[in-house]
Amino acid sequence: MMDRNADAPWSKFDPEVYVDLNYRTPLEVDLLIVRLLRDHFGRCFARGVPDAVRGVDVGAGANLYPALSMLPWCEKILLLEYAVPNVEYLERQVTGPEGYDVVWDAFWEVLREAPAYREVEPRNRFGEIVRVERANLLDLDGQRRWDLGTMFFVADSMSECPDEFQRGVRCFMDVLNDGAPFAAAFMKESLGYQVGDHRYPAYRVNADQVQDGLEKFAEELEIHDLHHMVRPGHEGMILALGRRNSEVAAP
Repeated sequence: MMDRNADAPWSKFDPEVYVDLNYRTPLEVDLLIVRLLRDHFGRCFARGVPDAVRGVDVGAGANLYPALSMLPWCEKILLLEYAVPNVEYLERQVTGPEGYDVVWDAFWEVLREAPAYREVEPRNRFGEIVRVERANLLDLDGQRRWDLGTMFFVADSMSECPDEFQRGVRCFMDVLNDGAPFAAAFMKESLGYQVGDHRYPAYRVNADQVQDGLEKFAEELEIHDLHHMVRPGHEGMILALGRRNSEVAAP
């Protein structure tokens, strides 16, 4: 039997262990993803930034670099996350007296290689414009929409079921306004992952499935198949970059 999203022990997710495993020492593949993300958003806003851009990171988890990548472009950023321990971690990063944890400085150093990021004081800006809200990706219905969006290791890392993966991708794309730049990342062919004492499910996705899942919603779609192994049980990472198209896909 496949493990569905509701079966996973999200209330026991340990964000500090997750950060220690994945981000405390920056991985080369994450730094590469940050460069690609930075350059993509820079290209999308090369002709100027519209007024009142609102950004969203769907399923933010214990990962700040997607939100950091949106800082120069947004008036407001919302971090949506379901697991209560991750919500609490994100709130500490937003409201802590010293700002977010120094572990994220290495990722900002990569971002600030681009001029738009050098004009931002990240900790002050992060505390000013970022907010956190508890929400389940699979419950998003498109009633609220944003102008810029990210979804990193979420649709593929919450369930073993293809229908929930496809629904997760659709729910993410449906919260984006027409023309909104987006970035989404996936663990390639993941068999699941361990955080502390608990095992979490994953859907075994490849680059063709990511392409098929996104192309109906996207224009200027780029699929980067990154063959970097960061732990046993997967075959790399996939980064999708593009803009939300103006088509309304059938459910």
